[in-house]
Order: sequence, then C-alpha cells, then structure tokens
Amino acid sequence: MGLVTVALIPLAVIPLALVLGVPRATAQETPPSAKPSVEGRYLNNVRQVTTGFEKAGEGYFAPDGRTIVYQAIRREYPFYQIYTQPLDGDRPKLISPGRGRTTCSYFSPDGQRLLFASSHLDPELYATEEQARQQAEEDARSGRRRRYAWDFDPHMDMFESDLNGKILRRLTEAPGYDAEGAYSPDGKLIAFCSDRDGDPDLYVMRSDGSDVRQLTNAPGYDGGPFISPDGNWVVFRSDRKQKDYLQLYVIGIDGKHEVPLTDTNGVNWGPYWHPTRPYIIWSGADHSDPQARPNYDLWLMRYEVQDGKFQGREVTRITDSAAADVLPVFSPDGQQLMWTSTRTPDHSSQLFIADFTLPEAAAQPKP
Repeated sequence: MGLVTVALIPLAVIPLALVLGVPRATAQETPPSAKPSVEGRYLNNVRQVTTGFEKAGEGYFAPDGRTIVYQAIRREYPFYQIYTQPLDGDRPKLISPGRGRTTCSYFSPDGQRLLFASSHLDPELYATEEQARQQAEEDARSGRRRRYAWDFDPHMDMFESDLNGKILRRLTEAPGYDAEGAYSPDGKLIAFCSDRDGDPDLYVMRSDGSDVRQLTNAPGYDGGPFISPDGNWVVFRSDRKQKDYLQLYVIGIDGKHEVPLTDTNGVNWGPYWHPTRPYIIWSGADHSDPQARPNYDLWLMRYEVQDGKFQGREVTRITDSAAADVLPVFSPDGQQLMWTSTRTPDHSSQLFIADFTLPEAAAQPKP
C-alpha cells in the first residue's frame, strides 16, 4: 500500500528510499549465477509485464485475474499516474486524471470500480508540478539519481472511478493525507491510512466513504492495510517500534487483538494475504549493518488463528535476486505472484509476474 507503496513508501520511512531505482549487486557480491537459487523452488515462468514507463509498480489483479491496475511514471510527467492493463498484451489505459500525485489503486471485488488516491485537486498543483519538473531537469543534467521517497501529500484524497477513469465519487475530504486504501473481500469496507489526527493511523470506512472509524492510534506510522480473505483481520506495516524501521502487525477488524508478526533489525513492508491458504507475503531487508546496502527480497509467513487469536508461524524466503523485489501480491486464485522489481536491464522498477508454488507443494518430491 503500500510503489510503494504503497502507498509505495512514505517519506517518513527514509530507509525504504533504498528500495527502488538502484542496482543491488556490488563488486563484492557473488554473481547470482554462482548461488543456489531459492526462488526457483517457488517461482516459475517469470516475465516482465510493464514496459515503456520510466518506472512502474504496485500492481493488483482484477477479480478475474485477467487485468491489472498499477501506478507508473511516463517521461513527460513527473508524478505517478494510475493505469489498467489486460495481461493479454493490450496497451495500458490511463485511469487517473493525468495530473497530481496518485497511488494505491485497487479493484472492487465485483470488478466494476477502481479505488485510488490522488492529489489532482491541490489548488497549488501547477507550482508543485513545476518544482518537480525543474528538479528532474537538474538531476538529468548532473547525472544524479535520487533515492525513492513518498511524501504524505496533504492534498491526497481517495476516489472511486469506473473502469474508464470516470470519477464516480470522492471518498475522503478530511484535511490531510488519505491514501493506501483497499476493499474488503465483500466490497463493503475500505481500510486506509490517514494522518487526519496528526499522525498516520489506520481507518476503516464503508465503501461509499461513510461511517469512518479509527482502527489504530499508536505513535508513528501505521499504513498499507489489507483486510483478510475472511474479513476478520487487517495486516499492516508500522514504524512504532523504531522510527523509520517497519515491522508487520495484524489487528482485528474491530480494532482489537493486535499482534506483531515481525521483530527484526530491518524493514518489513508491503504485506499481502494469500486468497485461499493461511499465508502472508511481504518484502523485507536487513538494515542491521550500517555499512552494507540492504537488498529487498520477498518472504512468506504461515499463520494460524485459534480461539480468536492470530499467530504467525514459519517464514520462508521466496526470492534471492540481486535486484530489489518488493510489493508482492497474489492473483485471485493464488496461482500467480506479481511484484515490483529492479531486475530489468536498466535497473528501473517494473512489474513482474510468475507462476507461484506454495512451500508445502515445493517440498514434495517430483514424480
């Protein structure tokens, strides 16, 4: 939530600026071809699905699994815009208004609407665009490659559109940043991040924008929420333990029974539920060595819910590429995995898709 999300990456989470846009291999690293591949056990038929953009990422599947929605930057405009794209090879379609910052797009469960956040109503948008263009031109002249960061734009609000980009409803109007939204599986609720109380916390509202209620209220950033397939839990990321270092948490949809899922010396973000099996996937990196450049890989956790209590179990590493792999999401049937990666020739971030095998299936001997 969240190309970061997811949101892609909030500005407050500075270490995440290392995630995208730069190569991960160094002269001291063993070439990937010399290492036993971890991801070969779980990912097959890996292919790139976005091209022609300066960068693209944070993609999500339509309910039928045939179309994706994502955010991307074209050379002629400095901010991310929202696009849909059929996986059969058709061209991307612009969904967002074409101006302002946008992020965190998501299909409604019936596949007829799109949810995204946008700052296109910013009264000072022209000045914001000009500043971004000038900065891009300066970077191009100097050869500078800025680290990725995402701002809590106070003019960011959430909107609902049809599949052609016609805005049907403005969902949030409170002062401050409102973004990182996703529908519940039944389409009745939207979980999202807002700093309307002065601190980024999680909120839940009805899908028409009414009946807003606060879900978390801890100091620090809480964001990137996704509601579980059974509708009972919300997984999210937070830097409440240590500023700028994210850990994963789960909380009940009623705001009770919060449980931490990770406790590492690094950054864990972009958690997403498997649609049919008890697993959560996310991207993470170890930041314990201040002299080392951390590499982001994908990780999978099995979980159990017993007597109303949520418990995280075994963790499995899914990728081991020298590139950054972040923001993983499953297809509606759980058979495919899509994520954002810099495993491109120019190290730009783009979307990739692969056929996915769960750990228990990968452990079975092949006939």
